[in-house]
Amino acid sequence: MPEEYAEIQVSITLWIDDDPQPGIVEFEFNDRFGRQWRFQEKQSRVSLEWLDADCVYPRLGNVRCLVLSRRQDEEGRLIVEIDTFRPDSVESVEEVSRFEVFAGQLLPGEPSS
Repeated sequence: MPEEYAEIQVSITLWIDDDPQPGIVEFEFNDRFGRQWRFQEKQSRVSLEWLDADCVYPRLGNVRCLVLSRRQDEEGRLIVEIDTFRPDSVESVEEVSRFEVFAGQLLPGEPSS
């Protein structure tokens, strides 16, 4: 069975630093339990838009992820387990990369070549 990739929608909240180029941003999303996860990563992994310290935040972004499983919860909502470490090695500031999110938080995606 081929691997399924998607993109999770995130909120880019802060410009961190210009180095290394193209710069580092902080972004976040909430998992299905309402826990907010924070990340710090190269801006190019989160947005196609050129970002810098002069931009107005928050901004929308997406992070590519591997879909590990899909299921329905007890309320009939579609839950997706994802891994943000694949394909781009993205982890939260707590070094977590596996999350359960609602299917509506995801967009179809492709891994990098």
